Amino acid sequence: MDSKTVLVTGIGGNVGQGILRNIRSLERNIKLIGTDISAFTAGNHLCDKTFQVPYSYEENYIRVIQKIVDENKVALIIPSTDYEIYYLSLYKQEIKAQVLSCDNKIAAQFLDKYLTFKLFKNSEIPFAKSWLPSEYDNTESQIIVKPRKGRGSRGITVNPKNISDYTDDYMIQKLHLGIEITTAVYVTKKNKIHGICSMERKLDNGTTSQVIFNNSYDAKLMKIASKIVDLGGVRGSFNIQSIVDVKGEVTPFEINARISGTNSIRHALGFQDVKYSIQEYLFDEQPAKLTIKNTKAIAVRVLMDVIYPEASTFEELNNRDSKHFIY
Repeated sequence: MDSKTVLVTGIGGNVGQGILRNIRSLERNIKLIGTDISAFTAGNHLCDKTFQVPYSYEENYIRVIQKIVDENKVALIIPSTDYEIYYLSLYKQEIKAQVLSCDNKIAAQFLDKYLTFKLFKNSEIPFAKSWLPSEYDNTESQIIVKPRKGRGSRGITVNPKNISDYTDDYMIQKLHLGIEITTAVYVTKKNKIHGICSMERKLDNGTTSQVIFNNSYDAKLMKIASKIVDLGGVRGSFNIQSIVDVKGEVTPFEINARISGTNSIRHALGFQDVKYSIQEYLFDEQPAKLTIKNTKAIAVRVLMDVIYPEASTFEELNNRDSKHFIY
């Protein structure tokens, strides 16, 4: 069988690198192309070929992606960042490859946390109560301020001294205290939830560093996930970030319309949403049965080194054939 080519975006980040590792682990005849805003990233050694691309919101981003797709006969694009999900879904009719994404309308609403709140409020789906700074009524004793379109926990302030310091590019949420749960949901081509996987997580600099497998609240989270899918336009993998309070109430505070950063951890535990995506969208197969291997598990992320012993310039290190070893 001839190889098929998959393009993974954002390979400098942990999400993209997890996706690449998971695809490699499938041992199928797949050629991997990686893109990133940087020419040399920690994900280069996992790719057969890599390309530097502009930021997704720049005018020539789509033209660059189209050229890469056409010249490399790309069959499937898997975006790993929220902004690329939005722009690739917006222009997917102009790209000669499948784009694994939600419909653009729902991707736009999930990109903006305040629009997510409004959508969920109108649809009677639980979500952390939210305001724009210009409309906040000072009713909460504890609040959190964050960028509406921020990611990776950047730009967040808890209980700021002066709300007037913030424009409506930010939003205010009631500060919910409790366990933070990240839940991956996979939705098949037939618009059915294939399964969910939940973990408690600890963040360092906006990235998950430690997780504990925790399915204690999955019944409640499944109800929330089902209501989200009923909105329409949701497909593939998406992520619900929630707080569980001392009473066991689950309150989502963010939705990511993409494969999330814990994909490599849950793949090892049996929830293999990257694999399901490849099966459905690249090979037109039914997704494999979900089998969670462990009902108890803890994972911690560690640093490792990719060393290129014969390299003298970064420009030559753009694919997995560059001589290297991992330590």
